[in-house]
Amino acid sequence: MSEKIPEPFVWDESFKVFYDNLDDEHKNLFKAVFNVAADKGNAGALKNLVDVTAHHFSDEEGMMQKSGHDNYPAHKKIHDEFLTKIKGLKSPVDDGTIHFAKDWLVNHIKGIDFKYKGKL
Repeated sequence: MSEKIPEPFVWDESFKVFYDNLDDEHKNLFKAVFNVAADKGNAGALKNLVDVTAHHFSDEEGMMQKSGHDNYPAHKKIHDEFLTKIKGLKSPVDDGTIHFAKDWLVNHIKGIDFKYKGKL
């Protein structure tokens, strides 16, 4: 089942994974997607989205590897696919792409990331 995309598109407590660094990074991802949506032609906002996403994925994957989390390979594959997609974007970004990014982030955190709560 698909999670509801919050409007306005901001992080809230329902997205908490209870690792302060990852929660802070998730907040930054929400801000980055929000900023791209607010100014679809801003190449700097798009580059920032790619940068904060790559940084977050690296941190999260590192924590998963360090803990020996059994879902790491599948989780990394999902990250790699999303990062490849957003790295290929050019501004201006269309509404369908914005919706995809919002939906992906919301459902990834609540559907995939929540599985590592208390295990890293």
